[in-house]
Amino acid sequence: MVTATTVRPAPTGSAATHSAWPRLKAAVAELRPMQSADGSIDGSAQDLGRARDLTAEITGAVAELSALLPHDAAYLDAVVRDFGRWADGGFAVPDFLDALLAFRPELDRHDGLEHLVVFPMYTQNGNPDRNIEAVLVRVVWPEWLAELESAQYDNPMFVPIAFVDFTDGYDTDSAVLFPETVAMREVPRFTWGGIFCDREAARFRRVTRAAADSLGVDLPEDAAELVADQGLAQDAFVLWDLIHDRTHSRGHLPFDPFMIKQRMPFWMYALEELRCDLTAFREAVALERHGVTAARHVQYAVLFDRLFRFPVTGGRVRNYDGLGGQLLFAYLHRAGVVEWHDGKLTIDWDEVTAAVIALGDEVDELYRRGVDRSRVAHWMAAYELVTAYVPAHPGSTWAKGPDALPLDGPPKHLVDAVLPDEFPLSMFYEGLRRRLADVIASTRGIVGGTDR
Repeated sequence: MVTATTVRPAPTGSAATHSAWPRLKAAVAELRPMQSADGSIDGSAQDLGRARDLTAEITGAVAELSALLPHDAAYLDAVVRDFGRWADGGFAVPDFLDALLAFRPELDRHDGLEHLVVFPMYTQNGNPDRNIEAVLVRVVWPEWLAELESAQYDNPMFVPIAFVDFTDGYDTDSAVLFPETVAMREVPRFTWGGIFCDREAARFRRVTRAAADSLGVDLPEDAAELVADQGLAQDAFVLWDLIHDRTHSRGHLPFDPFMIKQRMPFWMYALEELRCDLTAFREAVALERHGVTAARHVQYAVLFDRLFRFPVTGGRVRNYDGLGGQLLFAYLHRAGVVEWHDGKLTIDWDEVTAAVIALGDEVDELYRRGVDRSRVAHWMAAYELVTAYVPAHPGSTWAKGPDALPLDGPPKHLVDAVLPDEFPLSMFYEGLRRRLADVIASTRGIVGGTDR
């Protein structure tokens, strides 16, 4: 079995097999602790001198590796220049905008193509500080996926990737490589986003296997095959991610990027993420009818990740992904499609597909009617949908209704009235969280292996 933080052997010809790669990793590992949260280095003359030595080691290694990665030559040249400017400026807050603009992985989505990525950056769900990170990735772009993207699910910014090797910032729960995490002087128009399908798949397999064992779930044969096979799981996740990612900009009420900054109540973000997942589920049902092999597995992946992993992963402060999973479980339980009885979770496999699609229809209708509502009225309607299935905290101001809310002030006061854990875990999930805590912790830094 693949264990957390274990990186599979590098492919033949990979930059990871070149002697410059371990030197680059070692230099980054020594430099990172010198950095402040904003990426700057504020130290003694001796510290700054050592930092200059380390940046010279990094840029030297990057230059050596660039010869193996001719498609990244312009970007890696820009990286060297940005490191030089950072050092010449006394290691103030780093600015790697020039390098970021030169990195365009979306322009050549070729299956197996390797990239060396070096930036001062934070890692989502990982390290919150803008430390120097180096990561070797390979593009996952099989022909069947490229054909689907071209014919039905155009998403030119989407770049599915897998780990080859990485520095400490990715020895975490982070499964994305996003340009907005990079330290830069101004925010450009972003043109790509990378998602590590191998980490998503490996994490899904480990947690789903443990949850199914703990809950006594009888998995259908094809679901059991999915959980047992890293390759099948990666195919499911690249298709799920492709459809999910494009859904954010499509529908009755497109995604508002400011929701992630909690300028809206966190259940709005929970519903948006769930909407995208339920759309992927619905599309996968249609694709299965047209013979797309991975489509059936997408349905299982959405169902199991949402039911088993999302609600019990992370803290309970504004946990929007957790809430989406709680809502899906509560909806299916209310519909009689899932039952928890005698310590065993049963799923009605003949009815579950229709029930998941029905929840998607409810969320879509909420969005469709949102165009006729004020912002606050839409928040309240969304709250009503969630609380119809997931009970709110007994001390919630929102649960008391409009008369208890500060409706005569700015919307910020309404957001401030939301409890950090507005929708506590049910007794079912409290028990599941205790049983899966060690398993979920073990997925930190996990990558896709070859166990099948």
